Amino acid sequence: VKRFAEAKQRLRPVLDDHQRRDVARWCAERVVAAAGRLPAHVVCDDPEVERWAASIGATIIRCPGAGLNPAIERAVESLRQSGVDYAVIAHGDLPLATRFEHLPLTGYVTVVPDHRYDGTNVLVVPTSLSGRFTFQYGHGSFRRHVQEALACGWRVRVVCDGDLAHDLDTPT
Repeated sequence: VKRFAEAKQRLRPVLDDHQRRDVARWCAERVVAAAGRLPAHVVCDDPEVERWAASIGATIIRCPGAGLNPAIERAVESLRQSGVDYAVIAHGDLPLATRFEHLPLTGYVTVVPDHRYDGTNVLVVPTSLSGRFTFQYGHGSFRRHVQEALACGWRVRVVCDGDLAHDLDTPT
């Protein structure tokens, strides 16, 4: 979860700083709640986000100054070391997220694309791929994550989920 004060900069034309902070926190709360019975971990590098995550009962994985892809790599390795088999990586800007429990499937990497089939809104990877799977978030990540999973010898399952396909990136 990105620092709330810095989140949703592309929404500046329609929301002021306070509103963007509130929207970012609201979306992140929805994403954590969507974990349901799955243990929720919040990857962050901000003390405010860390306090928020602790207040809602999430486990915190601190990755100061790492950037998104290295932070995810560190988090997946941390989960592997703690005995977790699969990591469900969901970004904190999915306002329609209600559940993730249906996504992990043994023997597969699961990719949930955004509504443009460009980005990766949710990615489920076996933690055994830690150190071998290269996370490639950014434009075109959906295609790159599918290719990466196949290159690692894993079957890929693409889940088209209308609720998870919509991230909150632009005013439209």
